Amino acid sequence: MAGKTVLVTGAGRGLGHELARQYARGGWQVIACGRGFPAGGFESAVEFQPLDVADPASVSALATRLAGRPLDVLVNNAGVRSPVPGLDRLRPDEFHDVLRINTLGPILLTRALRANLRLGGDPVVANIASRAGSMAEGLLDDDDDDYAYRCSKAALNMVTVQLARDLQPDGITVLSLHPGWVKTDMGGEEAVLSVEESARALRTIIVAAKLEQTGTFLAFDGCEVRW
Repeated sequence: MAGKTVLVTGAGRGLGHELARQYARGGWQVIACGRGFPAGGFESAVEFQPLDVADPASVSALATRLAGRPLDVLVNNAGVRSPVPGLDRLRPDEFHDVLRINTLGPILLTRALRANLRLGGDPVVANIASRAGSMAEGLLDDDDDDYAYRCSKAALNMVTVQLARDLQPDGITVLSLHPGWVKTDMGGEEAVLSVEESARALRTIIVAAKLEQTGTFLAFDGCEVRW
C-alpha cells in the first residue's frame, strides 16, 4: 500500500489516533486531522492537519490546503456523545452540537474532498457509524439512552446511503462501519474490544472494499448490520 493516502478525522485520540498509527506503520501516507495536535504526538510519517468538522470554514480551509492531492481513503471518524444523556435531561443545544459533528461533518468533509477522492485509486469513504444507530439492532442488549448520539448515528447511516448513490459514478465506495464496543474514552473500560483490535479489523474491511458494496453497513467483523 506504499503511496496510498488516507485521511482520518478525530485522530487526536482513541480509535482515530490508532487508525492513523496503524496506517502509517503499514506504509500509507497519513493525514491526521483534529482540532488540536495531541499531546502524545503521532508516528513520524503522519502529517497533521487542523480541522474542526463542525465548522464549515475549517472544512473549506482544509480542502483548499489539500487541493490537487489524491486521496484513496477518507475515514470520517470524529464523533462525540451527549455530555448528559437521558430524555429528561436532553438539551436542544447539546443535541444540535452532536448532530453537527457526527452527521453534518461527514457530509461537508466528503463533499469538500470529493475531487481528491476522484484522483485516488479505488477510493473509499468509511463513515464510522455505530450499531447504536441501527433501527433494527440498536436497542438489543444496549440500554444506552443517549438520544443525540443514537439519532446522529442513525442519520449518518442515511448519509452513507445517499453519498453512495451520489458518488458511485465517480467510482467512490461509501460504507458505514460499526467499530464494536471499543475501550476508548467514549467506550469506557468495560468495553470488550481493544482499540488496536478494532482499528485492525476496520482497516481490513476498508482495504478489501469494492464498489459493489457501496452503501452497506458492516460491523468490524465483516458481518452486515441491519439498518
